[in-house]
Amino acid sequence: QVQLVESGGGLVQAGGSLRLSCAASGRTFSSNSMSWFRQAPGKEREFVASITWNGGNTGYADSVKGRFTISRDNAKNTVYLQMNSLKPEDTAVYYCAADAQKFGSSSYRQNAYEYWGQGTQVTVSS
Repeated sequence: QVQLVESGGGLVQAGGSLRLSCAASGRTFSSNSMSWFRQAPGKEREFVASITWNGGNTGYADSVKGRFTISRDNAKNTVYLQMNSLKPEDTAVYYCAADAQKFGSSSYRQNAYEYWGQGTQVTVSS
C-alpha cells in the first residue's frame, strides 16, 4: 500500500520557520516528480512548490517564492519543504503529492498527481 505521510507542521509565530517532511512508503518515488499543495480554511487547495525526480527543476507559487524551498532525498524516499519568514496567510493544511509517471516534468496542476498524503497543519500566528 502506497502511503505519503507528512510531518513537521505546528504553530509558529510570524517570521518563524518550519520544515515539513513527506515520507513515502510502499513504493519508491525516486523517479517521480513531487509537490506540495496547501488548503486554507474556506479556500480551495492551491499549489505551493514542485520538484522533478532528480531535483534538477523546482517551481514555486508566487506567494512563497524566495521564502520556501523544496528539496528531496531519494535515498530516504522523502521530500521536504523548508518554510522561512512565515506569514499568517501561510496558515493551511499542507499536503504532499507524487506523480505516478516516471521522469515526468513537475506540474502545478493537482490532477497531475495520483498519490496524496493526509496533510499536516501549519498555523502562523501574528
